[in-house]
Amino acid sequence: MPTNRREFLLTMGLATPSYGLIATMLDSCTSKPSTQQSSTTPTTFFKISLAEWSLNRALDSKKLDNLDFPIKARNDFGLSAVEYVNKFFKDKAKDTGYLTELRKRCDDHGVTSVLIMCDDEGLLGDLDSTRRQQAVENHYSWIEAAKFLGCHAIRVNCSGKGTREEVADAGAAGLRALCEYGQIVGINVIVENHGGYSSNGEWLSGVIKSVGLPNCGTLADFDNFCTKNDEKSKCEEWYDRYKGVREMMPFAKGVSAKTIDFDSEGNCVETDYVKMLSIVKEAGYTGYLGVEYEGNQFSEDEGIKATIRLLEKWGG
Repeated sequence: MPTNRREFLLTMGLATPSYGLIATMLDSCTSKPSTQQSSTTPTTFFKISLAEWSLNRALDSKKLDNLDFPIKARNDFGLSAVEYVNKFFKDKAKDTGYLTELRKRCDDHGVTSVLIMCDDEGLLGDLDSTRRQQAVENHYSWIEAAKFLGCHAIRVNCSGKGTREEVADAGAAGLRALCEYGQIVGINVIVENHGGYSSNGEWLSGVIKSVGLPNCGTLADFDNFCTKNDEKSKCEEWYDRYKGVREMMPFAKGVSAKTIDFDSEGNCVETDYVKMLSIVKEAGYTGYLGVEYEGNQFSEDEGIKATIRLLEKWGG
């Protein structure tokens, strides 16, 4: 078992004893990391993956273990691709034994690891350069873990405290530094609209443009467009979700098909999926749409199944 980050890199073949990252990995600096592709539902223009957050209650209550998540995705929902959340294996990013077992379970069940959603690793848009750099470095181990598992990306947040312009500049600087490391390893860094300034599609797309690196992109979430909460954390200012997704799609390397409530005909109440999927299709996107059920109307399993049916119904 490796005892430090350098040994972890050696175990994954990303480093050599004397020279750090191997020269062959440095070649990826000049090319764009590829987004993995595999078929899931042949009748849709995209592929379907399962976002682990859909099962957050089962995972938090220990009814489901992170190691069994890929198996459940395959056996219970017929899906062959998964998106992890770092919260559910927070202390395992450098544990090669654990990651090897997780990768083995994926391989044994024909499941592709798509990405790792990373939270609580610091503010990439922190106006303080020292704290911002620490946040960048906090994500390194997740980039390495993503590479080890066969993912194409990590999903990060771009946030900070300051004016719109200040956080945009700081966020671009933090993302650029992280993406430069991602290029070395061969991993994309994608930013989700996840509250605050980032839930403004125009602002986020502007930040991605400022970074200007091919492995920097977006993960467009259909529902995360609250730009301001009140003192009781209730949203009081919404950005138009269709406008926001349209602005993010030119940079999209991932899409989150979020659902909360359904009507009697099985349609999503808060998002017009016909309209939203047409925006995704018009952008020429053919990658993964991650099923992310966050409602209380159904059990987690039934909500996931309802979302899959919705995607299959309107994703042609």
